[in-house]
Amino acid sequence: MALSDTTIKAAKHGPKPIKLFDTDGLFLLLQPSGGKLWRVKYRFAGKEKKLSVGKYPEVGLKEARRRRDQARAVLASGLDPAEQKRLVKEAERQSAATTFSIVGEEYLAKASLEGREAVTIKKSRWLLSLMTPALGHRPIADIKAPELLGVLKKVEAKGHLETARRMRSLAGRIFRHAIATARAENDPSAQLRGALTAPRVRHHSALFDEGSVGALLRAIEGYEGQPLTAIALKLTPHLFVRPGELRQAEWAEFDLSSALWTIPASKMKMREPHRVPLSKQSIALLQAAQTLSGGQKYVFSSLYPGNRPMSENTINAALRRLGYTSDEMTAHGFRATASSLLNESGKWSPDAIERALAHRDANSIRGTYHRGAHWEERVRMAQWWSDYLDELRARPASN
Repeated sequence: MALSDTTIKAAKHGPKPIKLFDTDGLFLLLQPSGGKLWRVKYRFAGKEKKLSVGKYPEVGLKEARRRRDQARAVLASGLDPAEQKRLVKEAERQSAATTFSIVGEEYLAKASLEGREAVTIKKSRWLLSLMTPALGHRPIADIKAPELLGVLKKVEAKGHLETARRMRSLAGRIFRHAIATARAENDPSAQLRGALTAPRVRHHSALFDEGSVGALLRAIEGYEGQPLTAIALKLTPHLFVRPGELRQAEWAEFDLSSALWTIPASKMKMREPHRVPLSKQSIALLQAAQTLSGGQKYVFSSLYPGNRPMSENTINAALRRLGYTSDEMTAHGFRATASSLLNESGKWSPDAIERALAHRDANSIRGTYHRGAHWEERVRMAQWWSDYLDELRARPASN
C-alpha cells in the first residue's frame, strides 16, 4: 500500500529500525534515534542495493518519489544509481577544490613548507585577497587572460602599478601550480606580459660621498631613541646586510668568540646560508645589545611583548627622526653606500664585495668557488670597513 503524508506523520519510532514501504522500491526508514530516511531498494548486476534519496521532512513524499523515478531511469539505462550518485558528488568535490582561491591558498601553504619567509607569505596572501572577490570563486581552468587583466587594470587605475605587477606574478605562480597538479592547462598571466604599465624603478636612497656619510654617522652617534634601536642603527652601516636580515637576527646565529654571524638560508633572499665576519666594532655593539636582549630570542626584539623582532620600519623611522628624508637615506641604502665606497677604495676585489653583499653569482660553479676563496679577504675587509667608518665619523665637518 502506498504511503501518504498522514501515515508518515503518524508513524512512531521503536527500539529497532522500522521500514514503511511505498511503491517501486521506495521506503521510509524510521531510526530509533528519531530520524526518518528515504531509501530506494533495487537490484543491479544480480545484487540487492539501496540508494539514499534524502531525509524527511526536508524531502517530502512527492520529492522522494521523483528521486526514486530518476534512479529507476538511471537503472533502466544500465547504470548503477548509487555509483552515479557517488561520481556526481566526487565531481562536485573536485570542482570546489579547483577554484582560484583554493588553489591559491594551497600554493601559499606549499611555499610556506618550502621555507618562504612568513613576511613573504603574508604579503602574497594580501595580494591574493585583492584578486579573490572577482576570481576566488571561479574554477581556475576557466579563467582567461582578459578576465585576469580586468582585475589587474582596476588596481593599476588607482596608481598602484607595482602592486598590479606583483599580483600578475603571483597569479602566474598559482596558475603554474594548478597546471602541475592537473587542474589547469595554461597560464593566462603569461599572455599579459607587457599589458601593464611598468612602474618607474626607484633605487633605495643612499649617500655616496665621504663627507655626507661622515655627517650621517655623527648624527647616528647622537641618536637618543630606544637603546636597542640606537645599537641597531649604529650596527647597520658596519654590517650592511639587508634590513630584514638584521632585524630578525637571533642570538643563536652568533659566535662572538669566533667573530662570526651565520645567517640561515631560510632568512636569505637567495636561499643560501650567509656568513658575516664581525669587526671589533660590530662585536662591541653586539655585546652592548646582549646586556639588553641577551635573554631573548632576537637580538633586536620588539619592546612589547619582546618575543618578536623589531618592526621593519624601525631603522627608517630612526633616520627620519635624525632629519634624513626617504629621498636622502634608507636602511637598505647602507648596502649601496658600502658597495660604492668599498669599490672606490680599490683595496678589495669586486668578488669579495659581492660576496659580502650576499649577491648570487650567475655561474653556480664560480659562485661556489668564490664563497670559499674570498673569506679571508672578507674578514680583513670587514675590519677595514669599520675602521674607515670610524675615521669618517671622526673627521671634522666641512664648512
